[in-house]
Formats: sequence, C-alpha cells, structure tokens
Amino acid sequence: MKFLFGIVVLCEIIFAQHKIPFASQNNTIELSVANSSKLSVKNIVVSVTNAPSWVKFNNQQSEISTLNSKETSTASFKFSVDKSAPVGKEQKLQFVITSPTGENWTKEIAIQVSPPEKFELYQNYPNPFNPTTTIEYALPKAGNVTLKIYDAIGKEVVTLVNEAKEAGYYSERFDASKLSSGLYFYSLRAGKFIETKKMLLMK
Repeated sequence: MKFLFGIVVLCEIIFAQHKIPFASQNNTIELSVANSSKLSVKNIVVSVTNAPSWVKFNNQQSEISTLNSKETSTASFKFSVDKSAPVGKEQKLQFVITSPTGENWTKEIAIQVSPPEKFELYQNYPNPFNPTTTIEYALPKAGNVTLKIYDAIGKEVVTLVNEAKEAGYYSERFDASKLSSGLYFYSLRAGKFIETKKMLLMK
C-alpha cells in the first residue's frame, strides 16, 4: 500500500492467518516501512493508536531513526492477550506512522483470537471467601454447560449456569451470603467434560 512521500507500509503478524492463540503472551506484530523515494528520512515514529482493552502491548511506540532511499525497516510490537478476549470474532488494531514533518498514515490490521485448546475449570478466587467469590472456566467449543454448587455432603445448593455457551472464557460470581460457613464444591459439566473443585466459605 503506497502513501505520500514514497512511504510504503506492509505488515506481518507472527502467527498463522492473523489468528492469535487464546490467553497467549509474546505475540509479535511487525510493520515493515519502506522508503521508495530518493531521499533519506529520519525519526519515523510508529504508534499503536487503537486496540481492544484485552490486547496488552509491551511497547506503544517504535521509532525508526533513519530510513535511507529504497531501504526497508521494521517496527516491532510485542503483545499479550487477556483470557477475557472474545474468541472467533474479528477485531481491529490501528497503527499510525508519523514522519518528522508531521505527515501520518494509518494502518489497520484485522486479528482474531482462537478458542481455548481445552476445557478448563479454574480455582475460584478469593478462596477462602466471604461471602462472594468468582469461578472461571474455558470452553474450546460450543455446547450445553452446567455449573453447580454442592455442600460438603453432596447436596446441590445452587445452579449458576445451565445453558448453551459459545467457545470462550467465562466468569461467574457466586454469592454465598445465605449459606453457612464450610466446605463446598463446584462442578462444571460441558459435553463429556466434568470437573469438580473445592472452595471454603469462612464467615
């Protein structure tokens, strides 16, 4: 894609087909900036100007000190993806390339977060808790999901989730203000996957 003053901007995301692994770190985006003019250009700044909140960049800006005629240089950005990112949905990252004279060009990159690789039920937090706690889980594919709470003798206390869910990461808040102190269990069932963990309510 060509711009004014002989600047050409290309990009490469260092993962397959612009799909980012779920809850991943050390992902890399490389923007190649080429000078197709006959003049050298100094102090070109490449900045991240728009990104979803679940994308965490290590650096918001990269500077190319000198770009000689017919030369190409690379601005590199490292980033991580929070597990709360929506999966399978196209999102846009926006970068602005600024010249020393104040001219700027915008480059947009479409990205997509892949689903989790496996079913996972996380340990609740805080734990022990009083009276609320958070339970998180990850689904690699869509399906019917139940998340239930049981007391120490295995009696069902409450059903937090009982519905179809898309692949992705989920967080549920459990309020035990009406329950007595003690040991409880929470169990996730999604298709053939079943997992149960312990939690402790202390009032």
